[in-house]
Formats: sequence, structure tokens, C-alpha cells
Amino acid sequence: MNAVAPRTLSRRGLLKATLATGGGLMIGMHLISTASASQYLAQATPMTPPDFDGDFEPNAFIRIDPKGVITFIMRNTECGQGIYTGASTLLAEELEVGMDQIMVEAAPPNLKLYTDPLLGEQATGGSASIRGSWKPLREAGAAARMMLIAAAAAKWSVDPSTCTAARGVVHGPTGQTLAYGDLANDAAKQPVPTHVALKPSSQFKLIGTSPRRLDTPAKVNGTSVFGMDIKVPGMKIGTVAASPVLGGKLVRIDEKAARAVPGVRDVVQLDNVVAVIGDHMWAAMKGLQAANPVWDDGPNGQTDTKGMIATLAQDSNKDGFIAKKVGDVDGAIKGAASQHDAVYQLPFLAHAPMEPMNTTIHVRPDGADVWVGTQVPVRAQMTVAKETGLPQDSVRVYNQFMGGAFGRRLDVDSITQAARIAKHVPYPVKLIWTREEDIRHDLYRPYYYDKISAGLDASGNVTGWSHRTTGSSVLARWAPPGMQEGGKLDPDTVEGSADTPYEFPTHQVAWVQSEPDAVTTLWWRGVGPTHNVFVMEGFMDELAAAAKQDPIAFRRKLLTKNPRALGVLDLVSQKSGWGGALPAGHGRGVALQYAFQTYMATVLEVAVGSDGEVQLIRADVAVDCGPVVNPDTLAAQVQGGLIFGLTMALYSEITLTNGRVDQSNFHDYRIMRIDEAPKVEVHIVHNPDGEIGGIGETGTVAAAPALANAIFAATGRRLRRIPFGTGQLVSS
Repeated sequence: MNAVAPRTLSRRGLLKATLATGGGLMIGMHLISTASASQYLAQATPMTPPDFDGDFEPNAFIRIDPKGVITFIMRNTECGQGIYTGASTLLAEELEVGMDQIMVEAAPPNLKLYTDPLLGEQATGGSASIRGSWKPLREAGAAARMMLIAAAAAKWSVDPSTCTAARGVVHGPTGQTLAYGDLANDAAKQPVPTHVALKPSSQFKLIGTSPRRLDTPAKVNGTSVFGMDIKVPGMKIGTVAASPVLGGKLVRIDEKAARAVPGVRDVVQLDNVVAVIGDHMWAAMKGLQAANPVWDDGPNGQTDTKGMIATLAQDSNKDGFIAKKVGDVDGAIKGAASQHDAVYQLPFLAHAPMEPMNTTIHVRPDGADVWVGTQVPVRAQMTVAKETGLPQDSVRVYNQFMGGAFGRRLDVDSITQAARIAKHVPYPVKLIWTREEDIRHDLYRPYYYDKISAGLDASGNVTGWSHRTTGSSVLARWAPPGMQEGGKLDPDTVEGSADTPYEFPTHQVAWVQSEPDAVTTLWWRGVGPTHNVFVMEGFMDELAAAAKQDPIAFRRKLLTKNPRALGVLDLVSQKSGWGGALPAGHGRGVALQYAFQTYMATVLEVAVGSDGEVQLIRADVAVDCGPVVNPDTLAAQVQGGLIFGLTMALYSEITLTNGRVDQSNFHDYRIMRIDEAPKVEVHIVHNPDGEIGGIGETGTVAAAPALANAIFAATGRRLRRIPFGTGQLVSS
């Protein structure tokens, strides 16, 4: 296995070392942003970076102090995905220290220092954290190790090449040793290496192993601090009620009744929200109930889901924007031996994190402190500054562990609301949304209405493939300059349909933008691929059935130029016992995907009762994501993501009546119970030198298509509308 070629760091200006405050070595990195959203974010005013000589803008740091404490300042936030452990592994591997020798600190908000190179801002999402850190963090660790060795060699007057490092200690040629802490000050004065050779995969000691997660002990013993756990001296607790209809206004409340509730301290009214603040949550809730807010529903008071779907169906007849066009698709389909058409629908979805939205904030005349779990700390800082009129650098954001995110905490609506409320009171206040407020005022995954067509020749081969998606654009709202093709294309809406593992003779993908009136949309776990892969893989199964061919054999014919896709498909076929006999009422469904630069194939076995009840039996998943940093974390992410996606496919749907969201809590926005989950086996393809892929959302992407295809195999009934567990099997 070949070593990774040395890289010329000076050309990219990636690394710089400096003396840390109080002494010691600090390594900074500048990660080059590639995402289009960076253009939008560059318009914001970033914080002034710490003083690192002025001409360099690092955005992630290793700090080694004279006591030998190694601190990794982590730009990505921990949402339960294990990034603290995964990213630390990359650093420790090249720094030659153990995982037990690294401390992790959450980075403060700072666009200049901590921008994610793939996302274009300081953000966590899109399965980008490890992908964006894979080389830069290893380079930083390797450079720091080289500087520490150089400092030791200088002390001993020996050639650095005769020295080695292990577990935070440099070893000299005659057995002498110096700890990293003893070398930190001198190492900071060494020149930054211009060429860093990274370890070949054959020499990895930590990457590819499964050390214990760094965040596990505190989460097990209850000492982890989530946003909901924050306690600040003098803090009060508030809860809110916002207009139940988007665009509605607050007409009146019974403030006297609210203030009469024991423990209530303040009542704050805004245009579309009322907050009651008390000594504790119970007082705030009772006060809010007594306030009995009355609303003007505004222009969306008559909106319902049926009408919104009708609008989507009508808009789907528009031309839209052609995101991909290969060959004469219309001619290939019309001239085929048989033509096949279908409409697929995916509902609005809530994120429903276990920890509802909450923000603790203290607004003072000279600044503000914010304690919150957020995927976008700079946006959190910016919105508080904007709402309070404070200078941005006077707003301090302390990012916390999150009890679930799934994309929900990529927006700052709850933080914005908290800032507007908190500036009316002189004390710190923790504002908590109840579960009902969270579900009914989420920013929802868009409703998608997809038309798909294909032609088959006389031998059952695909002649042409046409896919048209109609739905909302999150990017157009969240980061408008990120839109492509002159603002006409949201790339997320066609991710997974324009870039498929298959090669079609002719292929066309189009998107029609259709924005709903009564909801605001946001990314949901698995983002674009979760939507598009369901449509593609469901329809692929329909074509296989029409051609009277085995679904896996049918797919193989379209993968002759894609060995990695073929590899995972063959592996999952073998591991799942594909083609083997099953009991009556059972069926296996397959789904193949290329998402987040990872290849994955899933086979799900289900049993469907005569009453339409679906039982999930077993799932086998084959994954080729290139290098695997932590196999246990990979398996956990795939398992959790798959179950999350199966929950959506079976149960999840947000509907509206008279502009109001009908669902409110887990009794009517159901989450899969533990006894309903299938056994999941994850099979990893050994590919340590391949392109690295993301893993956090891939399992979710696979769930719906594998389930739909398994139900078809068990019953012969094709389900094209999510969720499946709403009586479709009985009525269809």
C-alpha cells in the first residue's frame, strides 16, 4: 500500500503555528471553503479573530500547553453522531497520542476560524464533518508532531529523522525522551513544515479501530450538559405560544390572569407570540394557559393539506428547470416497447428531536450571553446581535450538546424569538418550547410531488429515464446565493436523482419550484437523497417487475461501469440471502444509493399481515464509504439512521387544517418503538484508500425505498406515497 504523497502546505497556506496564550504550541488551519453558500455568508460581518500575527486566518486548532494538556478545539457540534470521537481520532493518529490524551472543546462562533470547507460556513450537517476533516486534521496533527520532534532534536543536537514519537513523548536515538508539554514552547518557535507526509493506511493505529466514544462517560453518568440543562444564577424560565397559523398575529391576552398565577414574573407580548416567564416551568405553563391568547389567523387561515397538494400537482405541469439532460429522453421513452409512468409523493415532515427547542439568554446593555445547542453558532450570534442591536462581538454563544437535531438546529428561528423576548427583561431567561409548540412550529421538510417516466425495450432494458420533482427550495430561503444556474436550481432538490449510480442511455432530471403558503421548509435528515432515492429506487423496482426480472439482476445491468456500486449490491445480496425462500407473507426489498460520496445497498425483509400491519424483520446493509474512521460509529449511524427513516416511511406526516398543524406530540407523530425495530446487520467494504464518504445520513436515505420494495415483494402492492402505515395497504 502506497504512502500518501507529501503535500506542499505552503502553497495553500494551510497551517500556522504560534505560541498559545500562557505558553505552549497552537496549530491553526485554514480550510478552504468550496460551498456556494460561502458567498452568502461572506456578506456577514465575522468576529475579529484572535491575534495570530494578523496575516493568517486559521479555523481549527490543536493546543498543547506546557503541562502537556492537548486540547482539540472542535468546530463541529456533537448531535449524537460521534464527531467528537471521530475527528479526534484523525488528529491523534498523526500526532501520535492516544485518544485518552486529548481534550475536546467546542469552538466559539467565528466564520474566519471555523468554517467547514464543504458547507461554506461554521455549520454541522450534510454528513460533511469527517469528509471535510479527513486530510486537514491529519495534516495538522502530522505537522505538530514534526515540530515537536524538531524541537527535541534541537535540544539534543541530533538529526530529527533519528527521533520518533509515541503517546505524547519524543524519543531520541540514544533513548532520551521529552514529553510534548516540555517541548511545547520551543515547538511553537519551529518553522511550520512545508511538506507533510501522512501515514499510509497500513500504518494506522487508531483510524479503523473503535475506541470508546469520548462523550459516552458523561452521557452515561448524567454529567453531560445539554441546552435544556443550563442553569445560570438569577435565571428565570419562560415558555411561549406563537400564532398557530403562519402569518397570523396576536390579538389579545388576559395578562392580569397570567400574572395572577403564583410564580409568574413577567409577560412579554410580541406581534405573533406571547411569552410567560416564571420562577419555574410549571408557573410559566400555567401562566400561559391563563393568558388565553386570541389570534388573528391572517391570510393562511383556510389553508389545508389537500389544497397544498393540488397546487403542487398543478405546478408539476410547468416546464421547470432542466438539471440534467443526456440524449433524447422523450424520443427514447416514446419509441420504447413499453412506457411506464408514476407519481410519488412525500409529505411534510417534522424533525421532532427528543430535546425540544430551548435557548437560555441574558441580554444586557453591553452584551449578551447565549447558551444553546445549535448547528450554526455564527448564525445564532448574528441573529442575537441583529435583534438586540448589540455589536456582534459582544454576543457570546456557548454551544451545548444537542438531544437530537436532524437538521432542525440548522435554523435559528427559536433563538431569534428568544432574543426578541429576552431584551424585555433584565435577567437571564431560559425559554423552552413545549413538545406541542415544537411539533406545530417546526420548519418542515418540503412536500415533494414527483413525476417519473421510463421506457423499456423488448428485452426489458431501460431506454430512457425522466424524473421531474416539484417542491420547495430550502436553499433559496436559507442561502439564496447558493442557488445554481443563475438562481434557477436548488441542487439539493435533485441530489440523488441527477447523480445516480446508474448509467441510463438517455436521462433527464427537472425541478419545478413550488413554495407553500402556510409552512416554512427546512432540510431534514438525509436532505435531498432521502427524497430522490425513494422515488428512484421505488420506480426501479417497478421497472424490474414490468420486465419480469429479479430486482438486483435488473439493477446490475445498469452498473457495468460502476464497480463500487456493484460491489455493495453484490455484498448485500450475499449477506441477506437474496433469492432464498421466505415464509408466506414475507418479502425482501432492495435499495441502492450513492449519497454523500458513499455507496450503500440495503435489503430489508418484512412480513405483512392480512390486516395490513407491517412487521420489520431484518435489514442487511453493505457500505463502501472509502476509509472507515470508526467501524462501531459507522454501524451505529447506519442502524440509527435506518430506523429513523423507517419511522418516517411508516408513520410520519405533518398535515394542516385551517392553517394549523394537526399533529402535536408523539401520540400523533409516532416514533418507532424499540420492539418494532428490525435486526440490522452492517457489512463494511474494505476500501481504505478510496474516496471518503459521509455516513451520518445514509441509513435514513435507504429506509423508504427498501421498505416500499419489500412490501411489494410481500403483497404485490406498490406504495408510492409516504407514510405507508396510514391504511394504504388495506385500501389499495
